[in-house]
Amino acid sequence: MKNRIVRAVAGSFVLISLLLAVYGNINWLWFTAFAGANLLQSSITKWCLMEDILGKLGVKD
Repeated sequence: MKNRIVRAVAGSFVLISLLLAVYGNINWLWFTAFAGANLLQSSITKWCLMEDILGKLGVKD
C-alpha cells in the first residue's frame, strides 16, 4: 500500500506543478524538477522520506 501511495503523491505533485506552471508562473517547473530529483534519488539510494512518513502514520506495506 505504501508503494501505491508514494507513486500517487509523486504523480500528483508533478501534475499539479505542471498545471501551476501553465496557468500561474513558469517557476513552478522547479517543483516538478524537485519531485523528479527525489524520485531519482530514491531509486538510487533505496530510501524515500515519504515511505518513512507513511510508516510513522501507520500505513502497512
